[in-house]
Amino acid sequence: MTDPSVHVPTAGVAMTAIGVALIRERESRRPDRLYDDPLAAAFVAAARTGFDPRRWARLEELADQFFEGRSLAVRVVDDSVTEAVAQGCGQIVLLGAGLDTRVFRLGLPAETVFFEVDLPELFEFKEPVLAAHDARPDCVRRVVSADLRGDWAGALAGQGFGPGVPTLWVDEGVLNYLPRNDAHAVAETITGLSAPGSRFGIGRFEVDSAAPQYRALRELVADDSAAVRPVNGLGPDSESWFAEHGWRTVFRAWNDLVAPYGRPGMGDVPGMGTVLAIRE
Repeated sequence: MTDPSVHVPTAGVAMTAIGVALIRERESRRPDRLYDDPLAAAFVAAARTGFDPRRWARLEELADQFFEGRSLAVRVVDDSVTEAVAQGCGQIVLLGAGLDTRVFRLGLPAETVFFEVDLPELFEFKEPVLAAHDARPDCVRRVVSADLRGDWAGALAGQGFGPGVPTLWVDEGVLNYLPRNDAHAVAETITGLSAPGSRFGIGRFEVDSAAPQYRALRELVADDSAAVRPVNGLGPDSESWFAEHGWRTVFRAWNDLVAPYGRPGMGDVPGMGTVLAIRE
């Protein structure tokens, strides 16, 4: 049993982590699962008690609508993490880590240092659940409670981040919640902290922000029925920005990335995929 006094994030960006945990929990129950995440069920069970039934039903409905693409994306990032470690990245930094559990389930080398950066209210929920289930990381895990709009680099350094060590930077969508200036400031900070050989995967895709599922997601996150103007993230020129700031970039088409998994992708969407940036 988890502590009934644990704070469940039921609104705001931190709440989206629960939706992703729902997706991972559902994927883990499939006989043909792409990954197995036992802790996802623990987060879902702990979070459910903090929601009224109607709001929880809305969250489950949205998780269903985003399931196929988001679950594939989890596996794509899983593989990018293991690939980066094999290529010499001794540090991994998850930006907006949410309820991520890769440090517990990917079997990473014990000497790898895995930093999770997210808002304090997210860890106020996450850490008690992990403790209640005696979750033990495979490698060194460091929690960094910080807002990406503030001095998150200082908080990262305070947890032992080494700027001389090649690092994999992981963003699974948090930068899309930041205004473009703030997102670019994060990219500039990452550039300054990245040793040669560091990696950063940048998603490249177009979203119809007026589509019902995206409108419903914004309303649920904002806890408001009014339409919320989406924020800009790094923008469509992110690949050229990294190339101009000392990174070598390689584009990987989405359908090529997911083809080995034997699951339907998202159709033929020209230009959709991931830009892998490698620090030179």
